Amino acid sequence: MPAVNNVPELSLFLPAYNEADNIKKTVLDADKVLKKVARKYEILVIDDGSKDNTGAIVKSLIKKNKNVRLITHKPNRGYGGAFKSGLYGARYQLVSFIDSDGQFDYSEITKFIPLLKDNDLVIGYRIKRQDNFFRVLNANLWKLWMWLLFGLWVKDIDCAFKVIKKPVIDSITLTTESALTSAEFLIRVRQAGYKLAEVGVHHYPRTAGEQTGANPKVILKAFAQSLRLWYHMNLS
Repeated sequence: MPAVNNVPELSLFLPAYNEADNIKKTVLDADKVLKKVARKYEILVIDDGSKDNTGAIVKSLIKKNKNVRLITHKPNRGYGGAFKSGLYGARYQLVSFIDSDGQFDYSEITKFIPLLKDNDLVIGYRIKRQDNFFRVLNANLWKLWMWLLFGLWVKDIDCAFKVIKKPVIDSITLTTESALTSAEFLIRVRQAGYKLAEVGVHHYPRTAGEQTGANPKVILKAFAQSLRLWYHMNLS
């Protein structure tokens, strides 16, 4: 990985729910990258009401590394809640995030950073998504739905690898807290006229823990909230 080193400060937040099998490696791998990329950095883990030892593992990492922080949700608020806590809880002028499940290689952030010279945020798209057929189908239908309702078209709307300038975050108010929230952020970013670039990233199979997305109730709630969001943005 080529050293960048000229990033003054960078936050990474990691939404996590029952990721005891993955969180330590994800944090340690990210720490190695951040040491080479940024002069000042933080790793912010959002423990979203985990029922396993995710929180305890992060606390043990904090004792050894002052750059690691923890926000704990009790009870679980879902991905949207974890996303918002990380997004608004990050301290530094560049904010990045990936999932905690080890399916992304954070060293690929070196692809994102040069693009921030001419853009306000850079979002990843999975070159070859390593998920089951149902998750991929749902994602494609969701992308089409976001385009039909809001005119938002990006290659991979919910790819959990993004880098955002903090002034962009500070200017956006999110009104949802569900599987829609990540998409709502992009909808409002587009609406506000910010410049966005996309970059391909590799996606790896999950090797430990269990996926918690693609729950039918979660999906239905997100679709219902998207209709309410469209109404409030266009008719209210």
